[in-house]
Amino acid sequence: MSVPYNFDEIIDRRDTGSVKWHYFDDTIPLWVADMDFKAAAPILNAVEQVVQHGILGYTKPTAALFDAIINWHGSRYNLQLDKENILFSPGVVPSLALMMHIFTETADAVLVNDPIYTPFMTKVKQNNRTLVMSALKEIDGKYQLDLDDIEAKIIEHNVKLYLLCNPHNPGGRVWTVGELEALLTLCKKHNVAIVSDEIHQDLTLSGHKFTPLLKLAEAENYAHNIVSLTSMTKTFNVAGIKGSMIFAKDETLIRKISQQQQLNDEYELNLFAYTVMQSAYEEGGEWLEQVLTYIEKNIEITLDFLAGHLPDIKVMRPEASYLIWLDCSAYGEDNQALYDKLREAKVELNSGIKYGREGHLKMRINVACPEALLREGLNRVYAAFRGGDKS
Repeated sequence: MSVPYNFDEIIDRRDTGSVKWHYFDDTIPLWVADMDFKAAAPILNAVEQVVQHGILGYTKPTAALFDAIINWHGSRYNLQLDKENILFSPGVVPSLALMMHIFTETADAVLVNDPIYTPFMTKVKQNNRTLVMSALKEIDGKYQLDLDDIEAKIIEHNVKLYLLCNPHNPGGRVWTVGELEALLTLCKKHNVAIVSDEIHQDLTLSGHKFTPLLKLAEAENYAHNIVSLTSMTKTFNVAGIKGSMIFAKDETLIRKISQQQQLNDEYELNLFAYTVMQSAYEEGGEWLEQVLTYIEKNIEITLDFLAGHLPDIKVMRPEASYLIWLDCSAYGEDNQALYDKLREAKVELNSGIKYGREGHLKMRINVACPEALLREGLNRVYAAFRGGDKS
């Protein structure tokens, strides 16, 4: 019998080393992408069992862990994986950096969309590659890939690698099969590798369907140039437990990635990461179903509040995740001033400009928190932009 989780519970995270809740005042953080919800009971129980065992020694992935990963992705996305297709990594961002050394050389061009999750840009630059950006087109309130611009940039800059974010962060798009197939065809035409960050895949919302890029790559006979990155951390709110996976279907490619990991000594996870990953994929489905229902309710609360009280904010309805992209250009002309206005009202959102030029005067809000905290945070957003408290 299923047990309902209480996502209305407010858990004090101050003075715990939390990145999200680092304040010395009563600021409400609606920014960095972790949830203010307790992790699933089976995950917490699994960690407790490890601690009770008492020996925290060297650990390697077990057959049961591989099976859990394979079964999760096979049953949910019809992505057929074998043990040999899976490598482990400390995180998706370290894997993005790793991929620079798999598919490119120093100064080679790497294409990303604008806006995009900040490390897509920083890891390209930090690894001495040439960053090329293609702006997404906003049509009917959601982002679209500009395939003409992407191809023009590929040709102009001799792009070697395309970093895809699916579902997209911060815009919340779940790219359709048609969009992904068109992108694959384009990249295959110009021999451009694609690395797809799919960490938000399990947070796809009602009415939308996530398709793994690797599933399509095989049909296009292009698996030798495709890598997918994903993790249990966003799905199950265990970001403090570092761990992720690298998926590739081509034997030569997976061997090359493994060899590069050996050079960097970045191929192992810690004991708790293996434990949490297996427990999440074996027993976390019920928690995920319930938390998605709660998140969808919070999304509606946010959209209704903004429509009723701050209608000049243009909201991009997400198709995945608990992050909502807001166009706040009606309320200011300077990005820092916009951010500071909200901080003065003791509510923090992510400043959109950190996601690229297309983030100018935009903000990203995280609604994965108890409803009471969300409503108070929204009231503070209203106070910041209207100069007074909402009654």
